[in-house]
Amino acid sequence: MALIVICVFAVPVYFGLWAVYTYISIFVYAFIGIILVKMTICIKLETDWAKAAAKAIQANDLDEAKKYSHFSRRDSKNLNGSQISSAVIESMAENLIDFKLSPMMSFALFGVTGAIVFRAINTLDGTVGFKDKEHINTGWFSANLDTVVNYIPTRLTALFMIVAAAILGKDAKNAWKIASRDHSKTPSRNHGWPMAAMAGALRVQLEKPGQYILGDSLEPLTGNKILGALRIRDMTIVLWALLCVGVIVITRFFFLPI
Repeated sequence: MALIVICVFAVPVYFGLWAVYTYISIFVYAFIGIILVKMTICIKLETDWAKAAAKAIQANDLDEAKKYSHFSRRDSKNLNGSQISSAVIESMAENLIDFKLSPMMSFALFGVTGAIVFRAINTLDGTVGFKDKEHINTGWFSANLDTVVNYIPTRLTALFMIVAAAILGKDAKNAWKIASRDHSKTPSRNHGWPMAAMAGALRVQLEKPGQYILGDSLEPLTGNKILGALRIRDMTIVLWALLCVGVIVITRFFFLPI
């Protein structure tokens, strides 16, 4: 199932772009390629929701804030302001890998088709990669494939987040400490790294009740911490983009000359 889904998207994209590049125009190829790569990356919607959640929490409008706690697939009915802030920040840290940095690196290494393949893998994981009775036998391959392709990016992301925290004047030392100490507390083998690094950088404790607790509660978890997480996220994206540019230059000009 997973391989068929990946091929259904990857094969037409690869040969379609090849045909456009070869027989039509490089400019049309670039235009279509940009649209396809953008479809694998989500930044603006998450930014708008995070800002709206922060604003609602600061205004103590919990009913409004609860609309955005679905970020992390948890029931918001009994959540307070701090727990909603935690849910939003955790999801931002997790989504930094799935919807931003990994597709960017996949594009840098393997072109437009690589970004599409990653989005297919990640979507499969989010659709069927669960351990419940319905999906345990159909989604195991998708879940493990997503773990494999994200294994290195998640760990690099934690390092980049620590550097971003240092640039922004956040607690980079604590980010390193918490990432090293708490990354294995989440069910995911990968997403604990960026979430723990974010908790440390913000000096807060992130918690999914009944599942895990990341970080130490050195400062209160307010709506402002969501905005702080946004700044760390954005700086991490900038640093990662610079890395991707370097990868593109090396792979295209030295190993894959046109």
